[in-house]
Amino acid sequence: SDGDVYRGGGKDHGNPVPDGQSRWNTFNGLWDQNQAIMKHLLENSTFNSSSEAERKARRYYMSCLNEQRIEELAAQPLIDLINRTGGWNITGPWDKDNFMEVLKVISGTYKAAPFFTVYISADSKSSNSNVIQVRSLPRAPEHSLVFARFAAVLEVYLDYLVDLAVLLGGERNSSRLQMQQIVEFETALANITVPQDERRDEEKIYHKMTIADLQNLAPAIDWMDFLTFALSPQELNDTEPVVVYAKEYLELVSELINNTDKSVLNNYMMWNLEQKTAGNLDKRFETAEEELMQILYGTKKSCKPRWQTCILNTDDTLGFALGALFVKATFDKDSKVIAEEMINEIRTAFKNGLDKLVWMDDQTRGAAKEKADAIYDMIGFPDFILDVKELDDVYDVLEDSFFQNMLNFYNFSARVMADQLRKLPNRDQWSMTPPTVNAYYLPTKNEIVFPAGILQAPFYAKNSPKSLNFGGIGVVMGHELTHAFDDQGREYDKDGNLRPWWQNSSVENFKNRTECMVKQYSRYTVNGEHVNGKQTLGENIADNGGLKAAYHAYTNWVRKNGKEVQLPVIELTNQQLFFVGFAQVWCSVRTPESAHEGLITDPHSPARVRVIGTLSNSKDFAEHFNCPVGSPMNPGKRCEVW
Repeated sequence: SDGDVYRGGGKDHGNPVPDGQSRWNTFNGLWDQNQAIMKHLLENSTFNSSSEAERKARRYYMSCLNEQRIEELAAQPLIDLINRTGGWNITGPWDKDNFMEVLKVISGTYKAAPFFTVYISADSKSSNSNVIQVRSLPRAPEHSLVFARFAAVLEVYLDYLVDLAVLLGGERNSSRLQMQQIVEFETALANITVPQDERRDEEKIYHKMTIADLQNLAPAIDWMDFLTFALSPQELNDTEPVVVYAKEYLELVSELINNTDKSVLNNYMMWNLEQKTAGNLDKRFETAEEELMQILYGTKKSCKPRWQTCILNTDDTLGFALGALFVKATFDKDSKVIAEEMINEIRTAFKNGLDKLVWMDDQTRGAAKEKADAIYDMIGFPDFILDVKELDDVYDVLEDSFFQNMLNFYNFSARVMADQLRKLPNRDQWSMTPPTVNAYYLPTKNEIVFPAGILQAPFYAKNSPKSLNFGGIGVVMGHELTHAFDDQGREYDKDGNLRPWWQNSSVENFKNRTECMVKQYSRYTVNGEHVNGKQTLGENIADNGGLKAAYHAYTNWVRKNGKEVQLPVIELTNQQLFFVGFAQVWCSVRTPESAHEGLITDPHSPARVRVIGTLSNSKDFAEHFNCPVGSPMNPGKRCEVW
């Protein structure tokens, strides 16, 4: 996907990073507009919806805005939750023999993931059925930062943990001692986690086994007990299949659990639950988190209005109900048709491009064309959100306690997930809500998804020149389409199954060509630090292939419909305008801390590199801007995959 999943112009000199943000770009600017529209819809005094789901979204939003109630309750809701879950050594008595009980409740009821994540999703090798899947955790950002030898960061992080413990009733000195152990345990976890750039080859890390095998692999967890609770009311037995994407990690984590003191494990698990829920408490918790964010990401203390926080929260929890309101108010029926047409033009250009690739054998090329044809596109919103009855079934009823509403939501979403196990994967289940300014490709469904949130200016505008639309949303479409053929997507066939469908010779050639990109992008630096060309490979392949497909789709459009009138004010040809449209989308500013964190954790290259790297690989760009060979933007040697 583009941008990062949610917080998503101008050049650095005119646009400082706004307070409360660590990065700012076109995606953020548009998300701000979308938020303002949603605020208006939810706060409108004439709000009178026939949809129970939309009314719930409004109640949820209002419970978040009700700061008086949140301040009155202070830390009590979380203190009660801790006591209900067996207590926390840092703040009071706790039950020493309940490791499995606590793990089950915080994961199965409240969706915290202390040691691994378990979820239900399409089986990569049999994509028309769902299966239980287990993955390792992504490294927590503060630990990614530790690897960059930021001892200072750990100190600040520890201070934050201690502040939280004290707010929840702990005594400062004993809390510090125990929180120090939590940080050490988290560091041990981070040390056994395989880095992201070595986890890209899904074919290699896919292991299907039974629950009984999993029990032998990682005996510190009672898997049958854990899964039966997490997936209740499903019936499971020990021959139930599980797809494990982190075999070595689970063995190591099991040993780590067995070798760690019970009180440390309990403290760490409870801390996971607190981390997930403390954001819904009073101002003191917010302030503690802001101080941490300032050091980790350079985010200035924000005077972000409460309503923005609440819209974001409502989008996270009842995003499809909120999406129904948003789509009815903003989404133009024609947009769907226009977007479909555009995707097809880009798909055609991509397929024509396949014919010109000398490195690919004919059999693989034929299969690749079939896969491109089979890519299914979802535009705007999933249909069920406009069906009042279907949407009303989606969410549980809410009350005036914001904290309790959030707990209900976690529990509800855990039940929804469990419910998927015996059902077929379904195209109506989106992993982004309609107002989101983003898009994604899902390999197991071989589908691309463009929420309504991104189908607007500056990515797309009805009355803009085609050159800008193809350079904006067109490149995003080409990018998502090319993900079907990047280093990960190419391992899936047209039906979304992980299986080898390439001839060996083409695999070899593909790897040589992608190696060129790994080296190219690893040469770029941000604030003196190198980009990780391996970790960003998939996104870089998609950026390069997407630009090329969109450019060729635009030239085909001109061939068919005749030249566009040139914009009077700007001394640019329409072809040049296409590339300007592309570059404009990636205008972005970030704080140095956030830029550093991005290099370590983000699969996307930094924005400037996305533009320079892609344009310097483009023959068409060099031709239309007359860049002399050997200049930075026309290096003579280019990397090209698609």
